Amino acid sequence: MPPGGPAPYGRPAPPPPPDPRQRHAHPPPQWQPQRPRSSGAGAIVGGILGVFALLVVGLVVMSAVAKKSLRSDPVSPVAIPLPTFDSRPSYTPSPEPTRSASAEPSRTTTSSDISEDTIAPPARVRTLNTTLENNTLYRTGGLPRVNCPAGSASIYSHSQLKALILRTSKCMDRGWSQIMRKQGIKWHPPGYALTATKGRGACGDFPSPGSMVPYYCPRNTTIYASTRAMARGVGNSGGYGSITEWHGGVISMMAHEYGHHVQQLSGLSDTWWQRSLRSSSRSGKLALSRRFELQATCFGAMFMRSVSASYPVTPARRNTLYYFYSRVGDWPGYPRDHGSPANNNRWFRQGYEKNKAFQCNTWLAPSSSTS
Repeated sequence: MPPGGPAPYGRPAPPPPPDPRQRHAHPPPQWQPQRPRSSGAGAIVGGILGVFALLVVGLVVMSAVAKKSLRSDPVSPVAIPLPTFDSRPSYTPSPEPTRSASAEPSRTTTSSDISEDTIAPPARVRTLNTTLENNTLYRTGGLPRVNCPAGSASIYSHSQLKALILRTSKCMDRGWSQIMRKQGIKWHPPGYALTATKGRGACGDFPSPGSMVPYYCPRNTTIYASTRAMARGVGNSGGYGSITEWHGGVISMMAHEYGHHVQQLSGLSDTWWQRSLRSSSRSGKLALSRRFELQATCFGAMFMRSVSASYPVTPARRNTLYYFYSRVGDWPGYPRDHGSPANNNRWFRQGYEKNKAFQCNTWLAPSSSTS
């Protein structure tokens, strides 16, 4: 997301395939050869030899499949080395700009929405590392467990979904502010502009023309979203409801946008953007964009893990989220700027299962996991 420009997150895939449990375990063959007629002992011996041959072939095939599965797991966790830190020039985030009420079609949260007893006290001023590979953010560890009951809001009701987004945003505030302030990172909550249909904010129209996804605007640190577009889609773009009607899918996407806010406050955004400007090729810029977006996905997953006990995210719902993130990302015909569905799934699992900021360091990950 370039400064002053929107950073929409991935397009949802087409509707999910039918329940795999309703599929045939073994599709019927298209043809079957005629078997020669035989009788007597020859038929018995032939039958025994045939069974034996089938067993041998089966063992060989099973062995090959097992070896292949061990060699490549498309959603296996990524091995991230422990971060090393060195002294870099101090970083002072730009002050939060004054927001114009006319530019925000929905209520915008401010620091006054957060009670003092839920925010960690500011740490002493430190020299922060704002590099992509060794950012101070990676010192923060994992998000603490946060009590955040979600209830049974419908994603198809604007009032219910809006209330849920604003309520869970305060849970994100409690978790991220606590660990970031301890490392001396200046923190403030993002704003939210939420409408039932569409609107226009500091970074342009939302959702973007032809899109249904929310986006984070760094110009005024505000997250913009249309509840109807997210749930039902726009035009030929299916909504998140086509993947799952459970509200956890939408909230995890809002947690992804909050991840962009975390990147903005920690200096990751500015460093990424400067590196993108220096890149001389389109493929290089896209590769940087994918690492940036996949990191936000990982941060969003950390939040879903932090509220799993109270939200709740049951094991079945966790698997729903894993499936959800195997259906969003870069699909054929679109720019490859957010990562493949397989790698979106991989980095969501990375954040959910490991819940450590440094484990979301996509900048040290192999290119195969950020393609």
